[in-house]
Amino acid sequence: MAKRVAVIGAGVSGLTSIKACLEEGFEPTCFERSSDIGGLWRFTENVEKGRASIYKSLVMNSSKEMSCFSDFPMPDHFPNYLHHSRFLEYLRLYAKHFDLLKYIRLKTPVIWVEKSKDYSTTGQWRVVTQREEGQEEFIFDAVMICTGHQIEAYIPPLECFPGFDKFKGSYLHSQDYKKPDGFQGKTVLIIGLGNSGADIAVDICREAKKVVLSTKGGSWVMSRVFDDGYPWDITLHTRFKNLLLNLLPLDIVRWMVEKKMNEWFSHENYGLLPLNRLLLKEPVFNDLLPSRIICGAVTVKPLVKEFTETSAVYEDGTVEENVDIVVFATGYSTAFPFLEESAIKVEENRVDLYRHVFPPHLEKPTLAVIGLIQPLGPIMPTSELQARWAMRVFKGQSVLPSESAMVADTIKRNEKRIKWFGTSRSHSIHTEYIYYLDELAVGAGVKPNLFTLLLTDPKLALTVFFGPCTPFQFRLVGPRKWAGARKAILTQTERIIKPTKTRVVVDSSSYTLVPLLKILGLLAVLAAVFISFNQR
Repeated sequence: MAKRVAVIGAGVSGLTSIKACLEEGFEPTCFERSSDIGGLWRFTENVEKGRASIYKSLVMNSSKEMSCFSDFPMPDHFPNYLHHSRFLEYLRLYAKHFDLLKYIRLKTPVIWVEKSKDYSTTGQWRVVTQREEGQEEFIFDAVMICTGHQIEAYIPPLECFPGFDKFKGSYLHSQDYKKPDGFQGKTVLIIGLGNSGADIAVDICREAKKVVLSTKGGSWVMSRVFDDGYPWDITLHTRFKNLLLNLLPLDIVRWMVEKKMNEWFSHENYGLLPLNRLLLKEPVFNDLLPSRIICGAVTVKPLVKEFTETSAVYEDGTVEENVDIVVFATGYSTAFPFLEESAIKVEENRVDLYRHVFPPHLEKPTLAVIGLIQPLGPIMPTSELQARWAMRVFKGQSVLPSESAMVADTIKRNEKRIKWFGTSRSHSIHTEYIYYLDELAVGAGVKPNLFTLLLTDPKLALTVFFGPCTPFQFRLVGPRKWAGARKAILTQTERIIKPTKTRVVVDSSSYTLVPLLKILGLLAVLAAVFISFNQR
């Protein structure tokens, strides 16, 4: 009889986990508390308790080729950066193509998960759900938690802002923000400079009287459009550049990052320069923020020191008068309210998980957390590889090391995280991208061997090494490899260009002679000067 697996959540991580279960012969049952699939990516006009929330204008920060699942490319006519509604459409296509919907129970929140009475011998879990007709109890051989990390909004203790209890204006968390309605003619103070804070500032500044971004540490701001007009992640996330990143001294890497970040605009002149430039924190992706700042629609200020009834006093002593609304774009807290604490314990907004998936102290490796991570790249292929590796562990084909070895690994990994990203609670689950994907791929038995590829398929090998590290690379070899992976890799540039190259132009190849003629002309001039000089 097939082993039964409970999948909690039907968002990106939940859908790919269902598929991974089916590929390996498991019997999945997915419990989704809301009325539809999509998780974070399904926009609703109102915030729903227990699920992530997004605003109406949200656009992805990672490009379509990097953000798709490894055996299901996005349609080539899709734009490179998708509006949330377009990405939800992709998730629906994925679920339909692989027939995943019949394994999902909608409007069925999980209210409790605990070890079964015979867990020490079977590794099984007791799962309790709630429906309109009452509670229901199940026993599963394994559990995959796919609820993400953007559910429980975090607002710093109000003691951090003396006088806020007397503030007469209104306040909200960025999770509650949906659209600019209601901000007309208001002075809005946004605390926190992350992607949400920047997006909301840009979104409401056309309606509001004044918008101020208050930041403690500043941030690098990047455009989604990078070198030669390609998406940023297509340009940066290559195996070649990743190799250089790991070979070069960290100080040189930091210098290169700072130089690149300031090519677009001077962060110092815009008040955005990171306070601690020694850290390689995730940048803010926003194509419009610099233009809004230079036009005066958004102002950047330091952290708020205190509030009065109507104003905010910044750490530099300046005062913002007549503040109407405060928006806390201060991130989220990691929480598992449905899980017994002995299974997973949250401390300082982080969880000790072996390779960000398995609790190291459990007797049986039958509980996996999928998608509780913030890589410096898209979450979609990361969650997919986590799920594929988890399946191998559940089947006993990939054996976890001893508890002490797993604990030592999590400590070492956390030390590296602090060295790279710092101690901020908002960076508690950050990690590298390609290196981490390869770690998971080794565990799943799907990491491509570049040397073998170079001998057997040089064209593919060079594209894999120098081109973007797209998810298709992890379907070239190993279990559940995909026959279309090679073609998907070799045609990825065509899919990137198609949605932007929508106007037929004269073939630019006819102009390639111009630089050559200029060079020949320069050589002719130099030759004439040389001959003239020798004739004197």
